[in-house]
Amino acid sequence: MNNSAISASNKALTLISNLVKTPPLKILNLLNNSILNGHQHTPQSIAITLNLLLSSSNTTSSLDAESLLHQIINGQIASPLFTPNSLLHYLTTQQQPNWSSIYEVVINTHVQSQSIDKALVFFNQMVDKNLVFGLKMFNNMLCLIVKLTLFDKAWVFFNQGKKRIEFDVYTYGIMIKGCCDSGELSKGFDVLNQLEESGLVANVVIYTTLIHGCCKSGEIELAKTLFRKMEESGLPANQYTYTVLINGLFKKGLQKEGFELVEKMKVDGLLPGLYAYNSIINEYCKQGKINEAYRVFDEMNQRGVACDVVTYNTLIGGLCREMKVSNAEKLVEEMHERGVVCNVVTYNTLIAGLCRELKVSKAEKLVEEMKKAGISPDLITYNTLIDGFCNAGRLDKAMSTFDILGLNGHRPSSITYNILINGFCKSGELARVTELVREMEERNIKPSKVTYTILINAYARGDQMEKALQIYSSMEKVGLVPDAKTYGALIHSFCAKGNMKEASKLFKSISDPVDVIYNMMILGYCKEGRSFRALRLLEEMKEKGLTPNVASYATTIGVLCKDKKVEEAELLLNKMISSGLEPTVALNNMISEAKSEI
Repeated sequence: MNNSAISASNKALTLISNLVKTPPLKILNLLNNSILNGHQHTPQSIAITLNLLLSSSNTTSSLDAESLLHQIINGQIASPLFTPNSLLHYLTTQQQPNWSSIYEVVINTHVQSQSIDKALVFFNQMVDKNLVFGLKMFNNMLCLIVKLTLFDKAWVFFNQGKKRIEFDVYTYGIMIKGCCDSGELSKGFDVLNQLEESGLVANVVIYTTLIHGCCKSGEIELAKTLFRKMEESGLPANQYTYTVLINGLFKKGLQKEGFELVEKMKVDGLLPGLYAYNSIINEYCKQGKINEAYRVFDEMNQRGVACDVVTYNTLIGGLCREMKVSNAEKLVEEMHERGVVCNVVTYNTLIAGLCRELKVSKAEKLVEEMKKAGISPDLITYNTLIDGFCNAGRLDKAMSTFDILGLNGHRPSSITYNILINGFCKSGELARVTELVREMEERNIKPSKVTYTILINAYARGDQMEKALQIYSSMEKVGLVPDAKTYGALIHSFCAKGNMKEASKLFKSISDPVDVIYNMMILGYCKEGRSFRALRLLEEMKEKGLTPNVASYATTIGVLCKDKKVEEAELLLNKMISSGLEPTVALNNMISEAKSEI
């Protein structure tokens, strides 16, 4: 051993001797001063420091121990006499006076650094050595595993801990959240049952977590049952509970119940917060009730609830869908005045609105404004603009925008190509369509169901049924399942050409035809004067809970009147009225004329 090493070793022994004599509250000061004075610490000196801190009754001592270890692991405190790994090895293999606590400090330090795999290694060592661990450390570990969305690990860890320690409500709550976040709803309810069997009572946070999980999984009835259970047990729902369920009801299409719950929330003395208001405004906008959405928006302002970018984006989207882009632009100005920063969604929504009104040049200018504001256009921006140019018949501009998209670092998606293919199909440039499909495949972008449907529709309407059927066959071979639009494109063409045999054959191959397909078939049979088959399909629709449209009723009634089957025509007219559809004056006159001719 050289002189410098002997000197360092002697200094370390002196330091250890001083540390042992030092009261726990002053131990960190001595340690820090020794580092400043150039003392080199050893694994023993660090172990003594940690043990002295952990033996203290001071509530912050364990946090001080974690802070010290955290600095060592991160290299803020270093020594030539050990590495972080060798120190950890020493601390966890050499039996210490506070061995369990030392382990907990090591584990908590790794949890703080989000190094869950290392934390689990030390936890398993504790289990193997039969050391007792605290619930707080266990909960911290479980919380991190859930946060990192490692559900399988969380589930194993939870069940491992259950055998060794008594859980509290917080432990069960963490695991329930993990189950709900991972879509394991049934396991979430299993954990709730375990909580209740242990004699604990679920709190509002646990109920709200499960209600949220039910809503995300589409189990809205189960969510409503839990909400009622809360009320029956005397546990009042909080603002977040109401908000989660209101949003869930809206997403499930249960608008009436959603708005009733909003009123109940107010009756119970709770007022909506930002998230609830945004959900309500979104629902009114979806229904096209812009005035109602603005009423809620005004209520927010009156109550001093600060609107965020989501509030404004939702209203802007509602206005654009109602072709009120000028009003939407005023809202953007208001955002600037109030200091609410526009994001890419704001611009994309406004660009889509302008394109819908065929103001594509203005939309193009808005993209430039967007860039000046420091917001980079994304793929949605370019897809929207390309679609706008296609709908305006400006295919050259659509293609130049497609080129710009690539130059700005974006890779076109199947949606991009579908927009262009649809645009060229509408203009009848099928040769250009073929080029685009080939280019799409060369880029390893697989044609989607939408791609095939666009092509089938284009060739079917272009009187190239053989080609349309070839594409339909190719679609099935690659494993894509046709939808109503795909079937509709083919059946519409068969019916238009009077080929009801092929239309019927295809119709029968559909497992569950939607109302649009039925209406096509009914019109096809009526065109052929086959009222019997039309009536049979109308009856079949009723049995399946589908409602025929006005055209199906009117055309069938017209054929019946033509065949002098006035009684059947009148009977069908009554069915039409009872289904909630209003017959036109012309339809009533048709039946009156048929009666007069008998």
